Amino acid sequence: MATDTLNNRTGASGAVVVRRLLLDNGALSALVVLVVAMALLSGDFLTTQNLLNVGVQAAVTAILAFGVTFVIVSAGIDLSVGSVAALSATVLAWSATSEGVPVWLAVLMAVATGAACGLVNGVLVSYGKLPPFIATLAMLSVGRGLSLVISQGSPIAFPDPVSVLGDTLGGWLPAPVLVMIAAGLVTALVLSRTYLGRSMYAIGGNEEAARLSGLRVKRQKLAIYALSGLFAAVAGIVLAARLVSAQPQAAQGYELDAIAAVVIGGASLSGGVGKASGTLIGALILAVLRNGLNLLSVSAFWQQVVIGVVIALAVLLDTLRRRAGATPGAPSGTAGSRGGGPGAVKLAVAAVCVAAVVGGVALLNPGSSSSTTKMGLSLSTLNNPFFVQMKEGAQAEAKAEGIDLTVTDAQNDASQQANQIQNFTGTGMKSIIVNPVDSDAVGPAVRAADKAGIPVVAADRGVNKADIATLVASDNVAGGRLAAQTLAEKLGGKGKIAVLQGTAGTSASRERGAGFAEGLKAYPGIEVVTRQPADFDRTKGLDVMTNLLQSHPDVTGVFAENDEMALGAVKALGSRAGSSVSVVGFDGTPDGFKAVEAGTLYASVAQQPKELGRTAVQNAVRAARGKKADSTVKVPVKVVTRKNVGQF
Repeated sequence: MATDTLNNRTGASGAVVVRRLLLDNGALSALVVLVVAMALLSGDFLTTQNLLNVGVQAAVTAILAFGVTFVIVSAGIDLSVGSVAALSATVLAWSATSEGVPVWLAVLMAVATGAACGLVNGVLVSYGKLPPFIATLAMLSVGRGLSLVISQGSPIAFPDPVSVLGDTLGGWLPAPVLVMIAAGLVTALVLSRTYLGRSMYAIGGNEEAARLSGLRVKRQKLAIYALSGLFAAVAGIVLAARLVSAQPQAAQGYELDAIAAVVIGGASLSGGVGKASGTLIGALILAVLRNGLNLLSVSAFWQQVVIGVVIALAVLLDTLRRRAGATPGAPSGTAGSRGGGPGAVKLAVAAVCVAAVVGGVALLNPGSSSSTTKMGLSLSTLNNPFFVQMKEGAQAEAKAEGIDLTVTDAQNDASQQANQIQNFTGTGMKSIIVNPVDSDAVGPAVRAADKAGIPVVAADRGVNKADIATLVASDNVAGGRLAAQTLAEKLGGKGKIAVLQGTAGTSASRERGAGFAEGLKAYPGIEVVTRQPADFDRTKGLDVMTNLLQSHPDVTGVFAENDEMALGAVKALGSRAGSSVSVVGFDGTPDGFKAVEAGTLYASVAQQPKELGRTAVQNAVRAARGKKADSTVKVPVKVVTRKNVGQF
């Protein structure tokens, strides 16, 4: 009898411990809910390889977030960590490869760069009295700009000795995960065992009280922001090692993920609250979400909605826990155990989280038959009509072939694209189609797919340093030459032109620009008065062209490296477009064709994106079925003017 009672008590106490652990840690509860939901919805989620993938994909965000934790605990904010990460990696790659600096010294220079950027933030906040939001926002711009200046807008190859940080050890243990764990332990140690850590909590709790108690608040803030910059540098090095290249546009927007991870992990933006374990859980929640939604073939557009909703639910659960301030593990008969008590409220919120995640994802997941051939398509961006058309062409062909095609959006982020290909590889896709953000950065992920025996087809842009089954592309360089010839002949071989460039560092911008410059060599009477980036964006094209017209009102021609920027330039030119100023675009989008037909856009170099998507799927199907395909399949580019636009 006594033994039975003891066993019952032991079992009950174990249940209480688990219940207390989950309910007293809202972020942990949300993570458990997500893991259970994803495991139920996808048989591939709980595989060893996929769980390692999640760890790798969380690593960079987690390392950045650990540094941001110091700042948020002290009631500050750091918006610059993504740019500082890119700048630090660029400094390492540039100094080691271009300047011949020993690798060990280049690593120290990179880490010092990150710490120095953080120190500048600290000086501006402590002694310049700038709000942390403004100071770090300024550093965000400065860091990104310096990264572009040093790299000249092009990726720089990463030194091999440091690239090991992006590899796996022993063929299975990812080095980024080890760096993440080490960074987490250092963060926990600093926060809980050091004078600086205790100072962070004191400053975040009440800065004035901390100052009156003898803390040198200004000096402490210098150290806090320097630590954030140092962690950002480590994250940048790990990211560049994964991509085997330093990307000047790397880690764009990562500061938001880092802040989200810290807040999801239970830290308060008001300061005084936060811990390393919570930050790690927050980063894992974001990684699990993105990984699981990829595995479930959820639409790339819906993924952002689901991620936002789950983040809000996770923070809501933790907020309710804090407000309740209850004792969820209290013995029977106490307030905390009553049906209407705070513990029940938290359980109800957890249930809502489960229902929202499972129900929402199940609703969005179209499902597929196990006998259906599964293929993945990773597009560089879906925020551009050209790639939307490529997706539509690919989906139409996949439907005709009876293929289950999963489409993902890399959002012009080479690291995110590497994660997507990694997910495709881990789930055993029969073949993968990739439209690279950058031809160099996608190489390691494609090599991993090659090693797994999964054929890869490159669409629109090639892949460097990796084997692919087929390259399906239009020739960007040849298209640039055609654009130069078309514009020069329209101008009669004489005139001044402006060039609107795409996103710095992307292979499409480099190739189109190089082809255009090469084509203009045959027309010495044409002068390029300015080249300015507008990031393939219509709004930026409008703004940049408006500014250029102030300093170069006499331009007679404009070449834009895509139709979106060309349409922005047309808007800026107003009545001059198509009359005194000729504008040539690139891509052949529906809106571009309408402008050509209206006469405001003189011409567009059409790549036939739907045909690109269809052809890519056709070749991926051939590769999946073990049939030999041509190494290169060219989709011809055509110059579309008012004379022939009716044919398209």
